[in-house]
Amino acid sequence: MKPKILLVEDNKELLEVIADELQEQYEVLKATDGAQALKMLSTESVELVISDVMMPVMDGFELCKEIKSNFEYSHIPVILLTAKNTLQSKIEGLSIGADAYIEKPFETEYLLAHVASLLNNRKKIREYFVNTPFVNLKSVAHNKPDELFLEKLNQHIRENIDDHALDVDKLAKLMNMGRTSLFRKIKSVTDLTPNELINITRLKKAAELLSTGEYKIYEVSDMVGYGSQTNFGRNFLKQFGMTPTEFQKNKLGN
Repeated sequence: MKPKILLVEDNKELLEVIADELQEQYEVLKATDGAQALKMLSTESVELVISDVMMPVMDGFELCKEIKSNFEYSHIPVILLTAKNTLQSKIEGLSIGADAYIEKPFETEYLLAHVASLLNNRKKIREYFVNTPFVNLKSVAHNKPDELFLEKLNQHIRENIDDHALDVDKLAKLMNMGRTSLFRKIKSVTDLTPNELINITRLKKAAELLSTGEYKIYEVSDMVGYGSQTNFGRNFLKQFGMTPTEFQKNKLGN
């Protein structure tokens, strides 16, 4: 599936021109002011927002501020477009959390490069977290609210890691959140489902335990909530590219 981008621009001609350039690589949603954009964010899973600054009803600065202060959307990168080229306007845009600030007029290739860079960098960070045993979950956060959310989430998973039945419903109760809200937030920030995140956290904890050399593999399997040592070994190999035995020997050898 193509990444979904929300484009917000009150100049309808420019809106269509930019959308046309983006549509080859991205799914584009269109809004003509900030208020309309916020309504769309409440129902759509958007990966990036591109917004003009000067708009009626709600301008781009206010939209960016609303996105970055809302728990549901704060992880979404925002690119602001503006004809204002003063230093003060740039400072204002960056101070409210904008991830990039592009002056009009601009070449569409320049905008596309910014979009690709923001999305690719986030993808690389997520992949590094998933494939590296000792990297903490909070490394995928891009702001303080998301970091605090991920720290709390990680804590609850690890405190209940030996529970074979730990799933999104139990996790939602522990986080004091609705199931749908939790699912959407985890998926948006980490690009993982809650159950995938629980499994990866189990495997990362297993890597920590194995590296100490204090436990047998079957003991580690049970300690991290696997009912089957065979499934544990298969999942560990798939995640980290080596079996638990190979991983333990490698770590103890070093």
